[in-house]
Amino acid sequence: MEGTASISSDILASYAADAAREVDGVHELVESLVHRHRGVRVVETDAGVRIEVHVALEWGASAPDVGRAIQQGVRDYLSRMADLEPAAVDVVVDELAPRS
Repeated sequence: MEGTASISSDILASYAADAAREVDGVHELVESLVHRHRGVRVVETDAGVRIEVHVALEWGASAPDVGRAIQQGVRDYLSRMADLEPAAVDVVVDELAPRS
């Protein structure tokens, strides 16, 4: 049987969001009304799929460490669940959670 299968951008965004939420130091995903995403934006380019993850960090978390962990977690999750290697995983820290 021949044919192709594709996975929607919404599903890829959902997978990436799940992976990002699992990372220690992530308080929550940050939604944007301007770009209409729920914390994760998926952009298809000629170079491949780019994932943009917007997060709020826990107070005291290391932004570089959490960012790297999100990048690796999203790459691993998409590889496992969708057989996809994204061209890039960009992490944007939009907020810091208040000190508790």
